[in-house]
Amino acid sequence: MRKLAAYTIPFVGLKIGSHEFEYEIGKEFFEHFEYEDFNSANLHVDLVLEKKATMMELFFETSGTVNVNCDLTNEPFDMPITGSLRLVVNFGDEFNDENEELLILPHGEYEINIAQYVYEIIVLAVPHKRIHPGIEDGTLKSDVLDKLEELSPKGTNEDNDNEENIDPRWNKLKNLLNDK
Repeated sequence: MRKLAAYTIPFVGLKIGSHEFEYEIGKEFFEHFEYEDFNSANLHVDLVLEKKATMMELFFETSGTVNVNCDLTNEPFDMPITGSLRLVVNFGDEFNDENEELLILPHGEYEINIAQYVYEIIVLAVPHKRIHPGIEDGTLKSDVLDKLEELSPKGTNEDNDNEENIDPRWNKLKNLLNDK
């Protein structure tokens, strides 16, 4: 966690008002959290810390791309992501981060580490199902897609054949339902 010291903000020395911070996030950042879903990452995080007399507000905005593998073909591609978070920091008797929008720091605390919040914004901004854009527009050529097409069920023709080949005894049973 020593390398994540860049994400620690000593707020005691800051004047009341708005303060801006910028961070460039790469794959190394996610290695500290043992998160290995990204092949690479190129993200930019803007943080505005609004310090007030008795509390602080943090506004996070992130944008950029992460290189992930497609869930269907396992082909790597760059996925654009954006995310935001508003966090209110208040002071109390003990540390409490149970609420996702409110952080309570103990009185006497003089710094805040935002690495966990940056991590959560980015990871939650990635969709659950990651599909290569080439699949959606039909430009991606892959052995996996060819095999999926070959093994996919042939829908309409077989359904019509099945209806025509129904045993006539079942039709008589269907008539019993209609005769009521």
